[in-house]
Amino acid sequence: MKTAVISGGNGGLGRALSAQLQARGWRTVLLDLDVSGLEKTDIQIPVACDLTEAEQLSSATAHVLDACASVDLVIYAAGITQIGAFEDLDETTLRKLFEINFFAAVNLAKAFLAPVRQSKGTHLALSSVAGFSPLYHRTAYAASKHAMEGFFASLRSEEARYGVTTQIAAPSFVATNIGNEDRQSDGTTRPGSAKDGIDVMTPEAAAEVILRGVGKGKDFIPVGRIARLSYLINRLSPSLFQRIMVRNIKGH
Repeated sequence: MKTAVISGGNGGLGRALSAQLQARGWRTVLLDLDVSGLEKTDIQIPVACDLTEAEQLSSATAHVLDACASVDLVIYAAGITQIGAFEDLDETTLRKLFEINFFAAVNLAKAFLAPVRQSKGTHLALSSVAGFSPLYHRTAYAASKHAMEGFFASLRSEEARYGVTTQIAAPSFVATNIGNEDRQSDGTTRPGSAKDGIDVMTPEAAAEVILRGVGKGKDFIPVGRIARLSYLINRLSPSLFQRIMVRNIKGH
């Protein structure tokens, strides 16, 4: 049985990906700060872990490798967003975004580098439209996602010689926490809770698109109509994308 490790596994998209992988015959390991509500079964292993803490990451990795014969897919889905003007952004908040969205993913990739090579498996980074384009009132978030995409796109060329596939999926707006924004004083909040989302997708629909792209071996998977259009427009005319994006998001 193949095993997928999913960071942010107790989030809406993490759970949707897990359910669909299990339906395909996979075992899933769900890493998250809080794994309450996640049932432990033969094909689902919840593991509580703060990925920004080195000791917890090391312990979680050891637990996964002890419980599973192989690690065939690692999905980097853990993250937070931050909404607000740059003039109100402080360095502590910026570093918080990078610790969770970027460094946690990098450290997890390092921890599972050898096992994924051994299985000739896959690294799948869940980025965002903000990972390849600007996004209004998301300077810190966009920066962390641009960094994430740059890292995994570069890792792809290094790991290919080991038979490892490295893929990036970029959803637009996925409704994982609509109505439960819980925005903190620094503007950070749960992903999928923003009220300025456009053409919002369900987690289940997003997971289906992502896994279809994974199955086809696509390097880059835009998830949803907005993501596909954003990718094309931003490549053809960044200035046009900027105008459309500001008009639509700023107006919400």
